[in-house]
Amino acid sequence: MKVLLIPVTPFQQNCSLLIDEHTGKAAVCDPGGDLDRILDAVKEQGVELEKIFLTHGHVDHCAGAAALSRQLGIPIEGPHEDERFWIEQLPEQTRRFGFGQAEVFEPDRWLQDGDTVQFGGETLEVYHCPGHTPGHVVFFSRANRLAVVGDVLFAGSIGRTDFPRGNHADLVRSIRTRLWPLGEDVTFIPGHGPVSTFGEERRNNPFVADHLIDAA
Repeated sequence: MKVLLIPVTPFQQNCSLLIDEHTGKAAVCDPGGDLDRILDAVKEQGVELEKIFLTHGHVDHCAGAAALSRQLGIPIEGPHEDERFWIEQLPEQTRRFGFGQAEVFEPDRWLQDGDTVQFGGETLEVYHCPGHTPGHVVFFSRANRLAVVGDVLFAGSIGRTDFPRGNHADLVRSIRTRLWPLGEDVTFIPGHGPVSTFGEERRNNPFVADHLIDAA
């Protein structure tokens, strides 16, 4: 699987174009905006976009989903249904942050922990990882040792928990019980900033490193 990162919106959110090189099919994860840039990347790669995956309902991650779905006639899968209240606030969120216009939408499929999603010949496992938001999900390609984690975990940091229904303890629990068991060799794509590995964060992340637990 090939992955192309496309920073979008004024928040420079990492929209991910996931490409199955065997079939030429692709999925886009978290198209928060700048749809022309996303579609240009799809055209440049010469692939067919099949699905939209969403990690959570914040404006910089999903504001472009409904328009892209309608334009291409492709389904939206995710996030967890506990994100409904965020998606219902999209028009207000876009006005507040100057993102233009976004519409409320109903995903074609709400996702649960343990689900899988597919595009082309690729399968991604779904992990419900609440904390940053209550219905946040993470997508994991076991075959490619790659996770798309949205705003759960960053290189050297973790997601904010001061938003409505955020919870710091839940977030730390999600990282340690859902992400770490996937393996230290897993490379992850965060919602913002550079990629890293779970092993690197277990060693050095000042919020969730293993030595913090050992010292507690």
